Amino acid sequence: MSTLRIIVLICTAQTLAQIGAFSVPALLPQFINAWNLTNTQAGWITGIFYLAYVLSVPILVALTDRVDPKRIYMFGVSVITLAGFGYAWLANDFWSALLFRALWGIGWAGTYMTGLKALSDFVEGPGQSRAVTAHAATIGVSGALSFVVAGTIAEWFGWRWGVGIGGVGALAALVIMGLFLPARTPAPREGEARALLDFRPVLRNRSAMAYSIGYCVHTLEMSALRNWVVAFLTFTAAYQGLSESSLSAWLAPTVIASAMGLLGVWASVTGNEISIRFGRRRLILVVMLVGILVAAGVGFSAQVAYPLAAGLVLVYAILIWADSSSLTAGAAGSAAPGQRGATLAVHSALGYGGGFFGPLTMGFVLDLTGGGTTPYSWGIAFMAVAAIMMIGPLAMLVLKPARLAGDK
Repeated sequence: MSTLRIIVLICTAQTLAQIGAFSVPALLPQFINAWNLTNTQAGWITGIFYLAYVLSVPILVALTDRVDPKRIYMFGVSVITLAGFGYAWLANDFWSALLFRALWGIGWAGTYMTGLKALSDFVEGPGQSRAVTAHAATIGVSGALSFVVAGTIAEWFGWRWGVGIGGVGALAALVIMGLFLPARTPAPREGEARALLDFRPVLRNRSAMAYSIGYCVHTLEMSALRNWVVAFLTFTAAYQGLSESSLSAWLAPTVIASAMGLLGVWASVTGNEISIRFGRRRLILVVMLVGILVAAGVGFSAQVAYPLAAGLVLVYAILIWADSSSLTAGAAGSAAPGQRGATLAVHSALGYGGGFFGPLTMGFVLDLTGGGTTPYSWGIAFMAVAAIMMIGPLAMLVLKPARLAGDK
């Protein structure tokens, strides 16, 4: 099978596996009201996805250095199918929602970086960075659309159908990968006796770790915004005295969330191209520092005007996503021979560890500052995320990651 067909196949499957990924955050205000959740509990429901991912990904992705990634991938989409249908038809309170969202995270651990590993095994050399970007872009587009897809289906048929679409997409991805992806068992390396979960060589790789620490806080920031954006914009509209019917269809919270994700995809692809031409490290530092400044003002904008808050959300999203592909391509390109799976496992675990703390931090600070009932509360919550983001630039400056092939 040609390289192009491999890329199209894997990206199509990833799109389907991701189509319901953010249905829960998209419908979060409904769950808060229906189940009388605190903001911290809501943060747990959205954040447990990332915690389950972190606990699963070191094993599942590291296994791809020894086992055909296709087998791990099919396990992952099978679990997502179970989680999507389970949340849709069985969740009725905090604990049941937590259980199925955790299963969703385990499934994604066997899917996201596993699909990337399969792709990078087939595509080597200078084209690998662009293949990684295409992979990230398709996931981003599907994730972005999952907000408006879930919101639209829920409006027509109820929230259970809005969440259940995730199970349908994952089932389709299972069929596609099972039927069409060629098997590719990793060749054993002579003299290699490293234990499966021995990540010490990866942790000693300063270049890979610089990108992975950056990815950790990047994903913390991304997940905080992505999981709370609908709730934030819903609050802003209510605070400004705007009813759902008075808002333009293009300014509805779920539509802004989808637009945010689509702009993020464009920013990720564009950011990767800029990093190739002008320097990966320089791009990462600039967008992180500017993003911190914008984040400090997003929450407070709720007291000014809804269009301003929506606009700042979109600008903030562009800055967050601009270094996404650069960070992941940097980690993959910095991996030592025979350690790409382990390197991506560490990279992904750190990233989704941050992803777990992002929405939980937002929920905790919101409860601590009045329950998210004032612009001040939202402003402090976004500022807390901005403060944590300072770790990213510091890691890049201290660890000094290496230039990769094609970097300027």
